[in-house]
This record gives sequence, C-alpha cells and structure tokens, in this order.
Amino acid sequence: MRRVVFNQKGGVGKSSITCNLAAIAAHNGARTLVVDLDSQGNSSRYLLGRNPSELKDTVADFFEQSLTFNIFTKSPEDYVHATRFPGLYVLPASPELDHLERKLESKHKIYKLRDLLKKLSESFDQIFIDTAPAFNFYTRSALIAGMSCLIPFDCDDFSRQALYTILAEIQDLQADHNPDLFVEGIVANQFQPRAKLPTQMIDSLCEEGLPVLPVYLNSSIKMRESHQAHEPLIHFAPSHPLTQQFEALYRLLQKEAIPA
Repeated sequence: MRRVVFNQKGGVGKSSITCNLAAIAAHNGARTLVVDLDSQGNSSRYLLGRNPSELKDTVADFFEQSLTFNIFTKSPEDYVHATRFPGLYVLPASPELDHLERKLESKHKIYKLRDLLKKLSESFDQIFIDTAPAFNFYTRSALIAGMSCLIPFDCDDFSRQALYTILAEIQDLQADHNPDLFVEGIVANQFQPRAKLPTQMIDSLCEEGLPVLPVYLNSSIKMRESHQAHEPLIHFAPSHPLTQQFEALYRLLQKEAIPA
C-alpha cells in the first residue's frame, strides 16, 4: 500500500499523521517506508533526528540523478535511511527539492517517483508519502505514484474551503494520470471534543457526504513533545489517548485499505 498524505493548507498535521501512522505500521510488524517530499523536511527530522540539509542520498539526489545520464546509477535502496525504530525507514527530503522543481517539470519527470516506489514496494509492506502544502510537481508525482490519499483536516474554516479544491484536483489527476487512486478519507486532526465549532464543522462535512473518517485525532501538547524528542507517539507515549486514537485510525485504514 502506498498512501499519500496531502493538504494544500499548512499546519494541518501532515507530517505528524504520516510519521505516526508509519511508526504504528512498523511497530505492528510491517516493513514501512516514509517518503518525505516536503523541502522543509519535517518528517525526515522527526524520524531521523537530523537536519535534512546534513543528509546525503536524499529524494532530491534521486531526482537529480534522473536529470542526467549515468552509466553507474544508484539503486532505489541506496536512498533509504534506517531509523532507530525497528522496521521503520525514511527516504528523506532536502532543501534542494526547491531548486530542482523547475528542471524536473521542464524535463517531464513526473513519473519518476512512481517508478521508484514501485520498485521499493517489492521491499516494503507499506509506504507513507508526506507532501508539501502545495499542489506542486512533487505532490502531483506523489499522487501519481500513490494508491490512496489521506486528507488531514484541522477543523478550521480555511481548511474546509480548501477541501473542495483538493478533491477537485485529485479528481482531475485521477482522470488524467492515475485512475486507480482513491481518497481513503478526511482525517479530523487537532480536534477539540468539548468545543462546539469543530463538532458542528465535522457534522456538516458528513452531511455533505464527504468521506470523513470516524476516528478523530485530538489536540494535545504530547504531539509537540514527541516532535522534540524525535520519537513517534507509539514509542514516546504508548498509553496516551492520542496514541490510542492513532492506533484506532491505523486499524481502520488496514480494514478498509482496498475499496469495495
């Protein structure tokens, strides 16, 4: 399974959701890869504990290799970095992604990531793809390479307005590039169960028929502490309510991995 986590709005928890679901997958025995396509490198920093600018053999290096002809090329596994958590690996981001984007677009390299991840799928049970808060070259590459898409939603009116644009963009990409891609669901993140507005907003989305998943992720300072410790919640605070919510979400996704 190759899952893309995407929302054009920043601050909705894409990296947190990507990394914590991936960590739970690895904790449950699945050989799991996180692909970080955001030049900020939040997922890479979270799981590896290092600044992405210090890393070699990143996803930017893979894309740069695709721009030139080389007799000797690196294998897909050469770009994969092991984390300190058993079964969990990262294909890290780099600030160089920003500089490469225009070249990659002009050379029509939009399918290179798909080819890479198909090969890596032979070695990994699950692949989670973190994207930038923009519908850019890398996000389109991810959606072309992916099998499903999760859309984080932070119960904010700006995020609600963005949902309709996102769903339309995904529909266009399905029609033109990846008819097998499906939206697994909208993930309510930073949810405040005692606040009236978030509940009303979620109810409204459900009434509209939007695919809101029935597991909500509450707002918690524990997530920020987890970021600072460079340790996903399943390892940092396994009994915390937010960790249990992530585990429930993971179980739901596993149950509904392939649409009927």
